[in-house]
Amino acid sequence: MGSNHNNDNLEHKLQAGKLFRHVNSLIVAHLRDNNLNQAASAVASATMTPMNVEAPPNKLLELVAKGLAVDKDETLRGVSTAVPFDPIVTAGYGSIPAPRAAYVDFSSMNNTKGPSKNIPKHESRHISEHKNVARCARFSPDGRFLATGSADTSIKLFEIVKVKQMKQPEARDGPVRPVVRTFYDHQQPINDLDFHPQNTVLISGSKDRTIKFFDFSKAVAKRAFRVIQDTHNVRSVSFHPSGDYLLAGTDHSIPHLYDINTFKCYLPLNFQDMGVNSAINQVRYSSTGGMYVTASKDGAIRLWDGVTASCVRSIDGAHGAAEATSANFTKDQRYILSSAKDSSVKLWEVGTGRLVKQYVGATHTQLRCQAVFNDTEEFVLSIDESLNEIVAWDSLTTEIVARWPSNHIGAPRWLEHSPVEAAFVSCGIDRSIRHWT
Repeated sequence: MGSNHNNDNLEHKLQAGKLFRHVNSLIVAHLRDNNLNQAASAVASATMTPMNVEAPPNKLLELVAKGLAVDKDETLRGVSTAVPFDPIVTAGYGSIPAPRAAYVDFSSMNNTKGPSKNIPKHESRHISEHKNVARCARFSPDGRFLATGSADTSIKLFEIVKVKQMKQPEARDGPVRPVVRTFYDHQQPINDLDFHPQNTVLISGSKDRTIKFFDFSKAVAKRAFRVIQDTHNVRSVSFHPSGDYLLAGTDHSIPHLYDINTFKCYLPLNFQDMGVNSAINQVRYSSTGGMYVTASKDGAIRLWDGVTASCVRSIDGAHGAAEATSANFTKDQRYILSSAKDSSVKLWEVGTGRLVKQYVGATHTQLRCQAVFNDTEEFVLSIDESLNEIVAWDSLTTEIVARWPSNHIGAPRWLEHSPVEAAFVSCGIDRSIRHWT
């Protein structure tokens, strides 16, 4: 019976993927046929939909009109269209709140030094712990959930509203438990996590060479409903913004691009001739999915075309011979923030590969830690291993504006910032998860 249930889940996800592709095709065709070519091209690029996709004229308008009519009729008749999932995951999952501030324009102050901004003081609270090292964390795109992965092979899912309640004076109803799910389905430590951009699906990459899919809308599900078996240790995972594709950074030197509906793995046609021979520590998509970036153990930061999967720029020796541990795009996709075991954090211009800024003054030479922007990109955060501190720089002036004791026993190995508010988490070799606000 369990096998049949898993098959039903798989079929449901496959059908959902087909529906998303059909909707994307209708949107591109509608925009194109109404001479909104720039918008059509942007949607086509972000969703990997061909610009010349065929669709009957006005089909999208016709379907929307029919859907509105049915919805109005069912509302009048009192018919509920709600899906019987756990109430913690409401219909709004995946909707992204408006940003709190405009994106930082790094090009406007490349060669000037203005006054640094003051970052509000953050206080941390221990919110849970694993049974072994807490290795990684990821917020959902809407900031409502947090997932953490551990060397104990478990994954914990937190509901952020409960984390906030936990940090308030204790209510009469007793202590709040912020962990709403715990998943056990890996044989070896968890390396990375990511949330599907639209569906209540969490993926994990592990040293056991698998990528596993968990449906966190179901309260009783402890195991994955789907598994991709890779050939290498999966060090990093990243969903395409459409949700139809994912990237795996592994001990192999080339990112593995998977179609999640067919499990097919795509590699560049010329990958054997690329001369790349180093494991990937982190891989991340840009906000539209048109590009992705990798940070490799050989110290290189590489930029890849999101459609052809070919390497379009390699910044060799970006961090000398030191191992590059993280790389991520700014929201406008014009810059990449990287960190490495040479105790440096660097900002690179995507279009030229030029080094724009360096953030120095924090020692990190041992752990595979990250450098991250805060949600407004006004500040950069990373870890000082030698002093066991969280360090914050003004992202424009590169000046250190804060140092906070990590409150972990031993330096934390991972930082992850909320995409929607002034909050981040730290994961420690002391097994603990701390939430900072």
